[in-house]
Amino acid sequence: MQKEIEITLAPEDVQQEAILKSALSEALEIKQTRIKGYKILKRSIDARSRRVIYRLQVRVFIDEEPVKDVFQVDYPNVSDKKPVIIVGAGPAGLFAALQCIENGFKPIVLERGKDVKQRRRDLAAINKEGIVNTESNYCYGEGGAGTYSDGKLYTRSNKRGDINKVLQIFVEHGATEDILVDARPHIGTNKLPQIITAIRERILSAGGEVRFDQKVTDILIDFGKIKGVVINGEEKLMADAVILATGHSARDIYELLNGKNILVEAKPFALGVRIEHPQAIIDAAQYHCDIRSEFLPPAYYSLVEQVGSRGVFSFCMCPGGIIAPCATHDNEIVVNGWSPSKRNNPFANSGTVVQITLDDVKGTDPLRMMNFQAEIERTAFQLGGGNLVAPGQRMVDFVESRVSIDLPKNSYLPGTKSMMLKDTLPDFVASSLRNALPLFGKKMKGYYTNEAILVGVESRSSSPVRIPRDKETFQHPQVAGLFPCAEGAGYAGGIVSAAIDGVNCANAILKLA
Repeated sequence: MQKEIEITLAPEDVQQEAILKSALSEALEIKQTRIKGYKILKRSIDARSRRVIYRLQVRVFIDEEPVKDVFQVDYPNVSDKKPVIIVGAGPAGLFAALQCIENGFKPIVLERGKDVKQRRRDLAAINKEGIVNTESNYCYGEGGAGTYSDGKLYTRSNKRGDINKVLQIFVEHGATEDILVDARPHIGTNKLPQIITAIRERILSAGGEVRFDQKVTDILIDFGKIKGVVINGEEKLMADAVILATGHSARDIYELLNGKNILVEAKPFALGVRIEHPQAIIDAAQYHCDIRSEFLPPAYYSLVEQVGSRGVFSFCMCPGGIIAPCATHDNEIVVNGWSPSKRNNPFANSGTVVQITLDDVKGTDPLRMMNFQAEIERTAFQLGGGNLVAPGQRMVDFVESRVSIDLPKNSYLPGTKSMMLKDTLPDFVASSLRNALPLFGKKMKGYYTNEAILVGVESRSSSPVRIPRDKETFQHPQVAGLFPCAEGAGYAGGIVSAAIDGVNCANAILKLA
């Protein structure tokens, strides 16, 4: 007999099998000897009261031996099968490739950037010298933006597809099984590159292709049907299905489509700053303690406030994390955040952004939101002083409109320069943040402090352009065989939701075959 129940345990007891079995026995009102095994299905921290606990959802095997769940996907050899071109080797592109193989198609993945190993050198140049390789950086390259900016797998995309399958595939390629049970699963930037490499090897072993330094410079269309793509301005690659999974920063793709009169649409996005606190402040606030227990992970937070008609919210919160320079050109400042698997850095950072609506940027140009975004990033670069030095300001100083005499030690390696962030941000964004931050401080003790630094600008929270597609076929309404996919097309946000969208696009091709 099997039963599923929820139990609560103190943090120090979660890894103690004897204590866990005793709690299960007590909850089920049976002798421990009848419990032949158990499987933790979900695990989450509940810090709402002074006493922090873990909540565990557990499947218990009573009077019967436990049955191990088996996950297996058949990846046949597809080297001689019908090709599908996949533009982009981020999570959407890689998972689309795996699903294509499962469905009997040969994926040809084209990535403008480098493989994960080669990318490291370009990231080192960004961090240490402020030099941006426009084709290989935090946004471009194998694994996409998520590979070197955290690897968080938290998503609310329950209705879009099989989240568990995506997580299981990550486990099959090297992730720990913890991601299957944790409420906020996280791989970590230090571990994700090896997992991405293993996924690439799986694609290659099944007869698929993954090509690097392959920038798509044109899309070939004949009488409203996709025919293929042009690579690096010269090589033609033909196929009657193209999955466009280029990510939210590939502005050249939006310009290419718009220039060919292929419909793209302006899309709302969010803009703001990355805010960093000492991790100890966040731990104290969330865990109601002076010093965080060794049995608890670094604490995270999620904050939202309505300021007038605008939403102000935190996202991509990185406990024990680092602020990263994510520019894709050498005349812009873009910041993001990431954490290693242990989340053991002394700082906690989070994007804190304000909603930007279509009414905020006047006109009818479908690229106007993208151009507005780019203008803000260029302004931040000019004010920062070059070499990717970013404008920064202490939190209370920002709210009270005064220049910070100095800036706190922080994790942004290219360096920060004290200045008035209002000179970087649009007035309505700056005023919304000024109103929201003290309110956040009322929700979370210690948050509103001059020990926190605001670093600008956080501008790539989502794509400012949508590439439309049919809800049923996933194809572009004007181009049969063109499948706009994931974050770059405006249909996903994060690793898991992008991976699911890649799977959905691959399955849409199968339905049309």
